[in-house]
Amino acid sequence: MSNSGESIVITEVGPRDGLQNEQQVIPAETKIELIDRLSQAGFPEIEVSAFVRPDVVPQLSDAASVLGGIQRRPGGVYSALVPNERGLIRAIEAGVQKVSVFTAASETFAAKNTNATIAETIERFRPVVQIAAAEGLMVRAYVSCVVACPYEGAVDPGDVVSVIEQLQALGAMEIDLGDTIGAAEPSDIERLLACVGEIVPIDELVLHLHDTRGGAVSCARRALELGARRFDAAVGGLGGCPFAPGAPGNLASETLLSLCDSMGFCTGVDAAAVADIGQWIRGVVGRCTTTPDQK
Repeated sequence: MSNSGESIVITEVGPRDGLQNEQQVIPAETKIELIDRLSQAGFPEIEVSAFVRPDVVPQLSDAASVLGGIQRRPGGVYSALVPNERGLIRAIEAGVQKVSVFTAASETFAAKNTNATIAETIERFRPVVQIAAAEGLMVRAYVSCVVACPYEGAVDPGDVVSVIEQLQALGAMEIDLGDTIGAAEPSDIERLLACVGEIVPIDELVLHLHDTRGGAVSCARRALELGARRFDAAVGGLGGCPFAPGAPGNLASETLLSLCDSMGFCTGVDAAAVADIGQWIRGVVGRCTTTPDQK
């Protein structure tokens, strides 16, 4: 398949989603080096960290130090996840360029992840979106469990649409669809995009895939065939949500880059450099070094 060099935008989420669940504390200096190397590899956006309570995600308690210590590539976007207005203020003080908020399409997951209902999480976002707009910051909204929930099972795409409509009522934002436990098959992606695509153009959506069952790459391929052009990925396939049992890793950046190249898409990212970074960071976190397809 040839796509004449059509561009695909990849947000590298390894520094945040990739490291947040590691039991071993990774030094801030190592995180800064990771981000700097990813910048040099050409990723257009890197999610650096999260401004959350240190007792909830200890690994990311150094968010301000990391964001303040990186070398920013001209034109690159450096984002951070924030749970509420307080986290947003801390992120702004640290010089963030874009913020992410997070909810879910599953009430049980929302309760365990945010200690609130879906409606309550979205209401928390109202001042975040307003302040971000006033500061000229871009906003991304993660919707977790868009295919299945570890507690409730299969999720109806209509429920995902309902959440997105509530988010859109707050103001302009990027919508990121998360297959949080890696349960999706290509047919699930078809149903999801067909439904959500009625209210958000498919090429404007971001797809965040986990590789729990080894099916992330086939889901990414189907999404690309259907018109998706924006994805999240984590170098070395690192990652996993601390609130989602059985979700050990994100779609590896290396795998996604290889897929895009094989289908004729352009990413602007140095795949060889990313492969080297993946080997290095997996060694740092104490995992055996493997290729993405072997994890």
